[in-house]
Amino acid sequence: MTAAEKTLPANLSPALRIVEGMQPITESSIIPLLQRLQDSYGYLPRDIVLEVCERTGLPASRVFGVATFYAQFHLAPRGRHVVRCCRGTACHVRGGHAIAQSVRRELGVEEGGTTEDLRFTFETVACLGTCFLAPVIMVDDDYYGNVRPAKIGGILAMYE
Repeated sequence: MTAAEKTLPANLSPALRIVEGMQPITESSIIPLLQRLQDSYGYLPRDIVLEVCERTGLPASRVFGVATFYAQFHLAPRGRHVVRCCRGTACHVRGGHAIAQSVRRELGVEEGGTTEDLRFTFETVACLGTCFLAPVIMVDDDYYGNVRPAKIGGILAMYE
């Protein structure tokens, strides 16, 4: 193994397949490229993105600028399940703050955090669009309305 090969990210194969399948890659390809990389890796590993930039000629500053601008992209590993707690007006008025505190306590992470076992990532969002169910949380694509702090543990226990 050469010195150059030793410095390559261990799991570069998916990225290389993505790059090969998207030729030619230009700056207008950055968003779809990042989407495919994230779909493959679950997030955007820094070493993978840098290697893709090197191989495609895309400026790393531009690629990381796009990745950090859009909320859909994640530069750190995320949990298998994403818990979203609504902080909109209806949820706030009906106790959403206590719900968010309960989620924090149950998971042991702050907003934006991921549990050490990569089981959950916790986010708060401006609105989940289900004000009539306030307060609301969402786990993956499942909505839970009229939630009370005492229910949080049971809801999270359903997700392995």
